[in-house]
Amino acid sequence: MLRKRVAILISGRGANMAALIAATRDSWYPAEIVLVVSNRADAAGLQRAAAAGIATGTVEHARFGKDREGFERALQAVLTAHNVELVCLAGFLRLFTPWFVSRWRGRMINIHPALLPSFKGLDTHARALAAGVKIHGATVHFVVDDVDSGPIIAQAAVPVLDNDTPDALAARVLGAELRIYPLALALLAAGKASIDSHGQVRSAAATSAAACLIVPDLVEAEVVAMRQDR
Repeated sequence: MLRKRVAILISGRGANMAALIAATRDSWYPAEIVLVVSNRADAAGLQRAAAAGIATGTVEHARFGKDREGFERALQAVLTAHNVELVCLAGFLRLFTPWFVSRWRGRMINIHPALLPSFKGLDTHARALAAGVKIHGATVHFVVDDVDSGPIIAQAAVPVLDNDTPDALAARVLGAELRIYPLALALLAAGKASIDSHGQVRSAAATSAAACLIVPDLVEAEVVAMRQDR
């Protein structure tokens, strides 16, 4: 099996990066991580990647000033040099211009800590709590010109608890992220997730029609108590 060559772009510690690297260690997995690149030389994820035996690189955006395309051309040169076929964004805190996005259309994916299209952008967990939602989560999507607006490949939901803080909710969502990002990359690398003519993702993966997360979920004892109170 020819495995797809994948680069991961990071700006920080690389939690999702580590999950992707771990997943690709399995022989069945249809992709391999060949490169980790950061726009910050001090990104902790670079050391984690190097310790895992992955080639690393740095293209610091700061030295390009406001020349965003200049930064992207330098990044593109690194990706080309490593024969990269797919790109995963994992906490990469830079917005791409149409020049770069067009070169990776259908081959670059991102994970966002919310159930898109809700809560695009930053501070998703605080905003979810302020909105009073009962279910929050994470989304893996293709990258397009509009931020956090690409076709959705996979989503995972978690409950929002009454005593949640943004940090507590973030930790729960991260657990969901670490599960779905490797799955979404596997679908893409195996050719089982693609964008159709309507701009939606069609997946060959099985989905249970009975799958459901209900919050709050009344347990049997609570139902019995309510019946007795009547």
